Amino acid sequence: MNKSDSWTSICKLQDIAPNTGVCAKFENQQVALFHIQSKSLHGQSQIRAISNYDPYSQANVLSRGLITEHDKRYYVASPLLKQQFCLETGHTNQDDDICIPTFSTRVDKGIVQIRTGMP
Repeated sequence: MNKSDSWTSICKLQDIAPNTGVCAKFENQQVALFHIQSKSLHGQSQIRAISNYDPYSQANVLSRGLITEHDKRYYVASPLLKQQFCLETGHTNQDDDICIPTFSTRVDKGIVQIRTGMP
């Protein structure tokens, strides 16, 4: 990790129900945070963060989408037009030219954080 990197605290992990998403403001933009817990994770929690902006519907709605798992990757389906975005890469299977921003996350002492200072 670069020395200029830092982490911004967003909320408590317990504030995000398992297998749901919430919207948070981060660096003057809306970010969709997802708390993933599944049998394949052996009960462990993962946090993924992507832009909340759905380029297909042109609305900030992705935090309200449904989380799905396919080939050991997690996706969110837009609640409006149902396109699926990979929570790791931001890519959609529907169009190779569409990719939304993703953000590095961690949980530190029960606090969800997003990495700042990315190159």
